[in-house]
Amino acid sequence: MTLSLILACVWAIVANVLALLPSRDNHWTRAYVLIALGIPLLGFVTYENGPWLGLAVLIAGMSVLRWPVVFLWRWVSRRRGT
Repeated sequence: MTLSLILACVWAIVANVLALLPSRDNHWTRAYVLIALGIPLLGFVTYENGPWLGLAVLIAGMSVLRWPVVFLWRWVSRRRGT
């Protein structure tokens, strides 16, 4: 297992532990931090392991951070007018 995949697994474990802890702002601050750490990590995984594993890590990250993805989708849909 490469270093990038180990770091991606650690990111997923930390994200799940952070989701278990109570939060006053519905976890949005933690989500921003996880996104800021996850984007370069996703690039590192894709660089070391190829685009298919990078896509799998992207889908896994989107499943953990599903509400930011939902709100981004709604915002894009509103901007397009559909």
